[in-house]
Amino acid sequence: MYYVPYVHPYYYNHHHHHPFYMNEPMHYWNNWGYYQSPMFREKHEFKDHGKKPYVVNINEATKQNKTYRTAIWTGDHLQVTLMSIPVGEDIGLEIHPHVDQFLRLEQGHGLAQMGKRRDHLDFVREVNDDSAIFIPAGTWHNVTNTGKIPLKLYSIYAPPNHPFGTVHKTKKAAMEAEHEHH
Repeated sequence: MYYVPYVHPYYYNHHHHHPFYMNEPMHYWNNWGYYQSPMFREKHEFKDHGKKPYVVNINEATKQNKTYRTAIWTGDHLQVTLMSIPVGEDIGLEIHPHVDQFLRLEQGHGLAQMGKRRDHLDFVREVNDDSAIFIPAGTWHNVTNTGKIPLKLYSIYAPPNHPFGTVHKTKKAAMEAEHEHH
């Protein structure tokens, strides 16, 4: 006798030749013929939901974002922002003296550069969708879009680096806001 692990019961959809779950209506099939849960089809509300419980499909929200930077959650100890970097542009060389940063690319190709001095970025890596970039506090860094489509990523700052509710439609707007803040 052999062991068969429990698998969620499903029915085979003979029209689409894909499994379809008992309690799910057919309209959850996406345009490519793959099963898609309702969470993947949501239009995301791009506002800061910080200090309240929040669940989001981060991959889809990141890809839907069209702004340079939008904070979607700002707590006491960390912050999540979505970013869209146009073709040929970059995030901009920056340093966060007291903030660790995590970047996750969901779409596109780029070049990540880091270093202890702004004029010596000796850590250089090509990055693409599914890449994670870890930036220690006090490290100069930049990410440049070297691909043919917008670079879509999200950033986690610990502790938060931007004011609650931050929305920068463009890099220029972000630079002006940073200048005013300092």
